[in-house]
Amino acid sequence: MEPTCDLNFLSSDILNSLGITTLEVIASIEKLLLGQKHGKVWNAPKAVLMPPGDRFMMATLTCADDPRFMAVKSLFLSPHNAEQGLESIQSVVTLMDSRTGLPRAVIDGNWITGIRTAGLSAVAATRLARPDSSSIAFVGCGVQARSHLRAMADLFPIQEVRAFGRGHKSRDSLCQLALEMGLESIQCESAQSAISMADIVVTSISMTPKPEPFLDANWLKPGAFAAIADQAIPWIPSSLQAFDQIVIDDLAQERTMVNPMFDLNQINGDLTTLVEGETEGRTSPDQRTAFVFRGLGIGDLAVAALAYQKSQA
Repeated sequence: MEPTCDLNFLSSDILNSLGITTLEVIASIEKLLLGQKHGKVWNAPKAVLMPPGDRFMMATLTCADDPRFMAVKSLFLSPHNAEQGLESIQSVVTLMDSRTGLPRAVIDGNWITGIRTAGLSAVAATRLARPDSSSIAFVGCGVQARSHLRAMADLFPIQEVRAFGRGHKSRDSLCQLALEMGLESIQCESAQSAISMADIVVTSISMTPKPEPFLDANWLKPGAFAAIADQAIPWIPSSLQAFDQIVIDDLAQERTMVNPMFDLNQINGDLTTLVEGETEGRTSPDQRTAFVFRGLGIGDLAVAALAYQKSQA
């Protein structure tokens, strides 16, 4: 009897109903990171196209034998979508059986992107942030800010949320979420006032149109951890020397990029070496540490597989 193809569509409503926790996301990501190290997970460097009109197109491909899935994510970003009442980012994840190739699910890619990016930052934060971190600041207040707020609040004793964004609507929305979570929220009028007093800093500035660097790592207080989910594009390159330790998502991928995020000599390791213990985590309370994210398909597969398995259960 031939295997059947039961193709499911997992919408954001279905995904939100599954009750996936931050700890489950961390465990799923760490399992695949270690699997890649031992030749059981395969991850292709992400592909990017940037046609005219400030459009940004990206695809990731990751395959594993345990769990037995392959995930392909296609993402499209256009700042002009707002003119049509659409979100600026649209994406979809296709999940397939990694032995037979049979399609298993089509999944809301925006939901996956938000959860997986915050999940990757969370994996890094458990090793690079101070355990007593109680304040968090956001530069960029969209989907990534909301998912990072929920993830970091699950891991750290967060009490204060500081927010700065070019769009007051998204900033106000993030502050409202913080209030609903029982946290103090502060609407900041400058990026410096937002990040200079925070234990954890999250930046997620849109890459189109490309902003001029305006964030200075010297503004960060001793002991701060920065989750940089925008390829460090808004950070002043020379200021990155203020970090005592920088970890990125994937060194092998970064070496294939035509335009590296910054000088590879500044990088201490990547997420896999951090999880394995080859790269040290925080070694003193006063260290400034950073996790810089380009985009890692392993995160997409980890969250997509977890969501599919929970939906089937």
